[in-house]
Amino acid sequence: MFHKILIANRGEIACRIIATAKKCGIQTVAVYSDADTQARHVALADEAIHIGPAPASESYLIGKKIIDAALQTGAQAIHPGYGFLSENATFAEQCTAQGLVFIGPPASAIIAMGSKSRAKQLMEEAGVPLVSGYHGDDQAPATLKQAATNCGFPVMIKASAGGGGKGMRIVESLDAFDEALASAKREAQSSFGDDKVLIEKYLQEPRHIEIQVFADRMGNAVHLFERDCSVQRRHQKVIEEAPAPGLSEDIRASMGEAAIAAAKAIQYVGAGTVEFIMDKSGEYFFMEMNTRLQVEHPVTEMITRKDLVEWQLRIAAGESLPASQNQLHIHGHAFEARIYAEDPNNNFLPATGKLDHLQFPAENSHTRIDTGVREDDNVSIHYDPMIAKLIVWDENRDAALRRMHNALRNVQIVGLANNVDFLDQIICHPSFASGQFDTGFIDKHSDVLLQANNHQQQILLTLASLFVLEHRKNTLARASSEDIHSPWHCADSWRLNLPAEETLQFKAHNEDRFIPVTHRAQGYRIQPAEDHISSATATLTAKNRLNAFIDGKKVTASVIQHGTELHVFTHSASGHFQLIEDAYGDLDDGDSSGNLVSPMPGTIIDVLVQDGDRVTTGQTLLLLEAMKMEHAIKAPADGVIKSVKFAKSDMVEEGVALIEMEA
Repeated sequence: MFHKILIANRGEIACRIIATAKKCGIQTVAVYSDADTQARHVALADEAIHIGPAPASESYLIGKKIIDAALQTGAQAIHPGYGFLSENATFAEQCTAQGLVFIGPPASAIIAMGSKSRAKQLMEEAGVPLVSGYHGDDQAPATLKQAATNCGFPVMIKASAGGGGKGMRIVESLDAFDEALASAKREAQSSFGDDKVLIEKYLQEPRHIEIQVFADRMGNAVHLFERDCSVQRRHQKVIEEAPAPGLSEDIRASMGEAAIAAAKAIQYVGAGTVEFIMDKSGEYFFMEMNTRLQVEHPVTEMITRKDLVEWQLRIAAGESLPASQNQLHIHGHAFEARIYAEDPNNNFLPATGKLDHLQFPAENSHTRIDTGVREDDNVSIHYDPMIAKLIVWDENRDAALRRMHNALRNVQIVGLANNVDFLDQIICHPSFASGQFDTGFIDKHSDVLLQANNHQQQILLTLASLFVLEHRKNTLARASSEDIHSPWHCADSWRLNLPAEETLQFKAHNEDRFIPVTHRAQGYRIQPAEDHISSATATLTAKNRLNAFIDGKKVTASVIQHGTELHVFTHSASGHFQLIEDAYGDLDDGDSSGNLVSPMPGTIIDVLVQDGDRVTTGQTLLLLEAMKMEHAIKAPADGVIKSVKFAKSDMVEEGVALIEMEA
């Protein structure tokens, strides 16, 4: 076994690998960019080497810097994690040339599966079923367009070297093909340095099932069962589970055998994932093989009780597989939810900035947190906006669902928009709970998944109001005379010959909410909605724990105050409200000047209009690349472009005016 390894990655996967290395008594070396000087993975590693500026293209993607760091520190092997250089055959070869072990498959296997087009050709030769499409080398737009026509719409354009939903577009009609192709190629080039794409028939309502495989240098191979990764948005997985619900033992065995055959066909070594797409009839088709550890590997670890990173280390060190196929069994059920800094109510726009408050549920044999950040850390524009992976396990699917719901309700994030409530809505949706879903689940149910529960919103507004009232009362009481009979000791809005009343103003989901409050001898009368009035009492502890009785029902909440923002967390819901008071002035920061502003920091990758152009509603005006994704800035109405503020390749900050137009 190795005594020291270097981890050529960052964030939660680097921290995950470090945890297993420490368990195995292996020393670890981290690498870090300017943006990650204080990162969690740097703090956890035994040693850390600086490798360059924040952009990954100048640090984490420079193989020579990684190898130099390994040689400098005496590391024997390099673990690439996933993403970055994990599927870079040249990097794997360079490691070997320098006497370093690449903890992954041989370069030949990476090359064979690295091109989705070539991989499909190999699988076709091996008799593995494929979805109809075009996987050839001719990348002329006319050839690709004809291939799409031959398949019949809708079709999928997919980056040949891609993954993670990058460079992938669904095209519904011939008219939309040219723009989608150009966009997919740009994103593929930016993400993978290769703009080659393939065309496939887009299957309606499919499921995405993948098989975890492992192989050693002695020619042995096993599978560790399947994961269902069908719940996706923008072709990126959101919630994964193992085993797949409703999968028969016959299909499970058949897919496992096919995955092993695929691995053996390319003399695979190490951890790999063979991905299949399955139609309603249960027929499955090969999609691709990922020659690395997957983001969702923890659910497989939970149901097999195997440490897949330890398996990787042992196989890379020349050992045989730690278990044979008949020694591997499924135990219970597991889910993984990917917690991102993004705004589900704003088209899932990624968020950047500081994590002012971060709290996860306690880890135990049922609940696991994989994260690369801590409270007060920053989520940077330069990398993926994942905050954490929340993984749960229980004896069966229903029990695991309940455990995931409870775990999500115990996640508290303040400072950045996040998708925790959205994930909980998925978990609680009847179709997901019953196992009746496919890759179109989120799009199909988006209205419900993004819809606010009015009853819960009323309770949360009531709790926010109670926090303001009790916090003010406690603050004034501490600041006033110790004489409890002093009029300055009272903070109940008393007035002569009138009820003690006031109105609190909040902003919630960009809407002003006015909450009338009547002070009573015991508690308050609060009206969170026109058609609803509640009687409430509350006490506030020193740790901002609010214990309330609302209409006779006990409700406990944690309220985190961040400036004028209040974040309310209960066991069933959470809410974010901005308190509007005269002391804070007008906090409305909307731009009413006719400017189209940048929704986040990024780089302008194309400007499609110029001053004086007439544009129509929905027309793409400018393309912005941020956090590895391409974002289109579109015209909100018919109008005329008055001024384009930036040019291609310019860096822009969040909130700056990109284009001025006149409706």
